[in-house]
Amino acid sequence: MKLISVLAAGAAIAAVAMVAAPPPAPVYSVEPGKPSVPPNPRSAPVKSDPREKHIRNIRQLTFNGDNAEAYFSFDGKTITFQSTRAPFKCDQIFHMGLDGTNLQLISTGKGRTTCSYFMPDGKRIIYASTHLDSPDCPPPADKSKGYVWAVYPSFKIFSAKPDGSDLKQLTFAPGYNAEATVAPNGKKIVFTSSRDGDLELYDMDPDGSHQRRLTHALGYDGGAWHSHDSQWIVWRANRPTTPAEVREYKDLMAQNLVKPEKMELWVMRADGSEQKQITHFGGANFAPYFFPGDQKIIFASNMKDPKGGNFDLYSVNRDGSGLEQLTFDEGFDGFPMFTEDGKKIIWESGRNTANPLANTNVFIADWVP
Repeated sequence: MKLISVLAAGAAIAAVAMVAAPPPAPVYSVEPGKPSVPPNPRSAPVKSDPREKHIRNIRQLTFNGDNAEAYFSFDGKTITFQSTRAPFKCDQIFHMGLDGTNLQLISTGKGRTTCSYFMPDGKRIIYASTHLDSPDCPPPADKSKGYVWAVYPSFKIFSAKPDGSDLKQLTFAPGYNAEATVAPNGKKIVFTSSRDGDLELYDMDPDGSHQRRLTHALGYDGGAWHSHDSQWIVWRANRPTTPAEVREYKDLMAQNLVKPEKMELWVMRADGSEQKQITHFGGANFAPYFFPGDQKIIFASNMKDPKGGNFDLYSVNRDGSGLEQLTFDEGFDGFPMFTEDGKKIIWESGRNTANPLANTNVFIADWVP
């Protein structure tokens, strides 16, 4: 799920020189019956902040719409991501090459989608979609409740070939089912579901069988990833503790809403045992991902201004020690991921855009240890 809307008014936005994107080629459609989609222009270099010492040769991959949750295939050759762009009114799933070209629509073009991810062999992609409930976009979250996310009960998880064909439904349980990622050994998919009345983590086999619950504490557990050896899981959780927090959480859940303002990182074994909170930074700490070697974790946070929208990337050791700030842009940086060899990083940022409070784009760079 996106966190870009947290970019609240009043966040200081640094002036950045804009990259002029080449004009897009004519529209095309990847399958008969699917809407035509303008392809991305080729990637363009972006000037880096000298304080971002671990990131070199930044290139911007998207220039149209609002883009998020871009993740590498396991072979590091392709990227899958979600985007709201013409002709769509809400997120659909796409994949593209490492230079931003060869854009293809994967999802059906109907409903709202989120959280796509490649299987290790690259033969299928999983994602969540509401299209079985309605071809229209579901209504946005009620902002009169404050900054809230909608956890649509119509989200179900699907598997498809990279061209979008052979669509198979993997979850059928009632309630929200989304935020799925795949263990590197290909044996398990971890995901979030509200099927039991709370937002908990579950896992299942790649064909959707053997679904089991992994977490059991009140609060929003989500955004989970396996370690590279598939033995551990890192995720972010919002755990209400005071009577007022519990009451607000339950009231919002009854309306299929959550307020993701307070989230910390946790780790556990892949079977759900040995659960441990590893950060206590305050604010919204989310989108964790293991470094290659599994001894460190990269994540996004607004810990320096928990009420504001300046999210940066940070790293910590897997026990929560050794905090290091990695990005310094004055807007949004989030959803980081490395290639399996650790040589490249991909993330979403509001940098280098005319409206960093409203749009994010996909960026790729070389990683310098």
